[in-house]
Amino acid sequence: MKQILVTIVICLGTVPIFSQVNTPLPHREGLGVGLSLQQLKDSARHNNIALRTARLDIEAASQQRKEAFTKYFPNISGTGLWFNANKGMAKMDVNPSEMISPEMGGMLAQTLPAEALAALANPISISMMKNGTIGSLMAVQPVFAGGQIVNGNRLAKVGEDVSRLKLRLSENEVDLQTEQYYWQLVSLQEKMKTIDAVDTLLSDIYKDVDVAVRAGVAMRNDLLQVQLRQNDIESQRVKLQNGISIVSLLLQQFCGIQTLPQPLPVREGSIYSEGGKDAEEPTTPLPHREGLGVGLLPEYQLLEKQVEATKLQRKMAIGQQLPSVAVGAGYNYHNLMENDRTFAMVYATVSVPISDWWSGSHAIKRRKIEQQKAEEQLADNAELLNIRMQNAYNAVNEAQQQLQIAQHSIEQAKENLRLNRNYYRAGTTKMSDLLEAQLLYQQTLDKRTDAYADLQIKYLEYRQASGQ
Repeated sequence: MKQILVTIVICLGTVPIFSQVNTPLPHREGLGVGLSLQQLKDSARHNNIALRTARLDIEAASQQRKEAFTKYFPNISGTGLWFNANKGMAKMDVNPSEMISPEMGGMLAQTLPAEALAALANPISISMMKNGTIGSLMAVQPVFAGGQIVNGNRLAKVGEDVSRLKLRLSENEVDLQTEQYYWQLVSLQEKMKTIDAVDTLLSDIYKDVDVAVRAGVAMRNDLLQVQLRQNDIESQRVKLQNGISIVSLLLQQFCGIQTLPQPLPVREGSIYSEGGKDAEEPTTPLPHREGLGVGLLPEYQLLEKQVEATKLQRKMAIGQQLPSVAVGAGYNYHNLMENDRTFAMVYATVSVPISDWWSGSHAIKRRKIEQQKAEEQLADNAELLNIRMQNAYNAVNEAQQQLQIAQHSIEQAKENLRLNRNYYRAGTTKMSDLLEAQLLYQQTLDKRTDAYADLQIKYLEYRQASGQ
């Protein structure tokens, strides 16, 4: 998509256009009926899919942080079990004769019949817990977990901060892309106005030359040159109309605006005062570079969060190798012995990893290496961000100088056009020289339009590169 836009701008920027009148140059805030740049940015921020996704990521990270906070509180769980086995789970054989002493045996022999005494000599099979119900309600409060809960909450907070920084980056990208589309569209619309003014001018010249040819004071070749230039203007008009249509559709799609049947109207003003005189040259104030630092940039802050995250992950890896202590309390019920039984209990647990120490030591070293990598990336990218800031600052200064040069070129081209018109009227120059002077003058006007639009984009890039 960007390649299409670049091709359109290059093709239209190299089209020869000329005029005797000043081409209105758009002002940043905009005047008249249409959509302002800020309105387009607001629409893009509201409707752009990347920003909507980034906002959902923030909400998901917020929920994850709240989830991590619940680990500070007791873990309460309830358990219920009912079973019915095909036979008792507890079974044993009891021999009563082995449990009766000789003295008691003599007493029983005197009181019991022979059949009962014979039964005592046989083993008795006892089966228990063939069916039953078990229920429990337990609460476990972690006392010490090697710092995993604390560091886990901090890590979740870092994740939420990262999501917010990514949203800022996405907003910067959306703002920059919106401005690029906006100024491309405004530039094309302004060039279309210039085409209209040039067409009117050529019509007047055609009438004057036609009268001169009829009077025999000018050659018909001059008239043909004007006609050829009018045809060229019509060709340029078609290219501009197509360019405006495409850029307008791209801007509408990017900002989430319903596609309009005609090109998107945007607000625009002029740097010219009434009466055709040049107004004061527009300038974009550039903030002082003193006091600006990479610490304000969301890109740098993301790198800092990455370092913080690796530190916390290393601490969590260490915590996994430490003992964990928890206390708990519970209430239990069962009827395994054919009677309802309930009881409460309190307990404490200590868990010590033993075999995991071997693998855990390597995990800690790996986390330490990742932390070192993140710190080195932070230092390296900080230098690159400083270079980017300096480059953006230089680009703004260069764009301002280009705008001033374009303004000076207009004055020179205007004087050249005035002289050639006088020379042609006096019969001391050719029509081709006059048309060439008009072409140069119009090219300088177009260059100033492009320079002004480029300055606005470069200024936004500098503000973003400097964290403003």
